[in-house]
Amino acid sequence: MLITTNNITEIVSTISNHVNKEAALISIGEHMEIDVEELIEALNDAKLKFMGGIFPKVIHGNSILDKGIVLNTLNNVEELFLVKDISKKNYTIPQINFDESTPYSIITYVDGLTSNISHYLSGLYENYGMKTNYFGGGAGSLSLEQKPCVFCNEGLFQDAAVVSLVRMQSRIGVRHGWNKVDGPFIITKAEGNIIKEINWKNPFEVYKEVVEAHSNKQFNDDNFFEIAKGYPFGIVKDHAECIVRDPLMVNEKGELVCVGELENNTLVDILNGNQDTLIKAAENAAKESLKFAENPRKAIIIDCISRILFLEDNFDLELNAITTTISNKFPNVSIGGALTLGEISSYGEGFLEFYNKTVVIGLFE
Repeated sequence: MLITTNNITEIVSTISNHVNKEAALISIGEHMEIDVEELIEALNDAKLKFMGGIFPKVIHGNSILDKGIVLNTLNNVEELFLVKDISKKNYTIPQINFDESTPYSIITYVDGLTSNISHYLSGLYENYGMKTNYFGGGAGSLSLEQKPCVFCNEGLFQDAAVVSLVRMQSRIGVRHGWNKVDGPFIITKAEGNIIKEINWKNPFEVYKEVVEAHSNKQFNDDNFFEIAKGYPFGIVKDHAECIVRDPLMVNEKGELVCVGELENNTLVDILNGNQDTLIKAAENAAKESLKFAENPRKAIIIDCISRILFLEDNFDLELNAITTTISNKFPNVSIGGALTLGEISSYGEGFLEFYNKTVVIGLFE
């Protein structure tokens, strides 16, 4: 459901009527002209249970909006909790007793601009393992200025994540469409989301040599992201699609600042894609989510904001490829979601990953 009014009373009334006695998953476009803390207070006064995030843009059907609220119902919530101080690794993941005969899904929104997100996801997986599917995305502003961006009944936070465990079956598709240009290279030194050395050399010099030769473009003082958005890193995985890491900027030392962490001695390729490979990957993610779906109520799309920055006006083709694929099989399923700073999913053999430049589609039954 899409909410466009900025009247807090009307928003709360709409949410209350839509979710009834269930919980609400609330995705807000970052230019929505509302006071989110005031909204949280009003939702609490209405005795509603909720979690949400503020994103560069939200998705409703085939529409992409930077103003608006996309609402989904979280049916049969088992737990809903907040994890603070992710960058400091100073938190405890609550223990949960699972019914072995019940399908579960975890939905989590995390501050996409904080550090140690992979450590946080490892904490979820260490506690809950393959007893549940995992799905979610990184909240935050397209300005890349870190600010409070995830919320629940306890308030609005940065450097935090909100989590709901629901008794719902989910079917998840994950694809990115980026292909190898050169590699593998060794990340010989990294700290959090900063690559400090590649092959024991200055990382920007290594990256620059490959990218300039392939793109026939030259880096200067102010065009790093304009070129780099087409040349992410891919963490090499055996027998699986690589995990993409998005280089955002180069600092004064020639170190590369990425969305998401990389570890020392990680093998990476430098990747590139085009309109056709990205759109086909999005369609395949939708097809993958449909494989075992029986009676989904909702489809949630988590798509990286950097894909729209890369595809620009042609992003409509990617979104339409997703929605058409889903609607052809399940015409009555509601479709919504967000353009995110990083994507979260369990995939393949149940491994939980933080992705960049990737499409994650969840069908929830």
